[in-house]
Amino acid sequence: MNKLILAVAGIVVVIIIGLIVVSNTSEQQGLQPGSSIISGPQELGRVPDFSLQDYNGQTVSLADFSGKTLVVNSWAAWCPFCRKELVDFVTVQKEFGDQVVFISIDRAESLKVAKKYTDELGVTDELVFLLDPSDSFYRSINGFSMPETIFVDRDGIIRIHKRGPMDVSEIREKVQSIL
Repeated sequence: MNKLILAVAGIVVVIIIGLIVVSNTSEQQGLQPGSSIISGPQELGRVPDFSLQDYNGQTVSLADFSGKTLVVNSWAAWCPFCRKELVDFVTVQKEFGDQVVFISIDRAESLKVAKKYTDELGVTDELVFLLDPSDSFYRSINGFSMPETIFVDRDGIIRIHKRGPMDVSEIREKVQSIL
């Protein structure tokens, strides 16, 4: 029994030390949990091209936003974190006005499901909402969590790729950092 207790205690100590090392490394690199490494002029690549339909059936392409600062978010009605985040995107969009465009791309859900969700939140007319029936955009940014958001500068370069949810202050901070 004592050997089992010692083994479990040893494993716990190793895990705690590992967490401390990872935490200190992230802090030294200026990372927040869930963020990609961004430092100065570092690039994460170009924003993937897309051509998707909005809620009115109009085709919207990346080229339509040439020269603009973008926040592009992948979301879904089944994602509990997306609910508050979409509302927070509207808040920050209103604060920054024409300086930034928020594009919210629904992941493979029908118009009926997506629009019902955004109508319930009262955000349907506040952001650019696009439908991605094949989930191609999410795959093109190597998505693996929900939600996923990229922050793109005026030159079409991804400066931040955030995996997971954000609150309004983090969204605001990231937008300011790319303007």
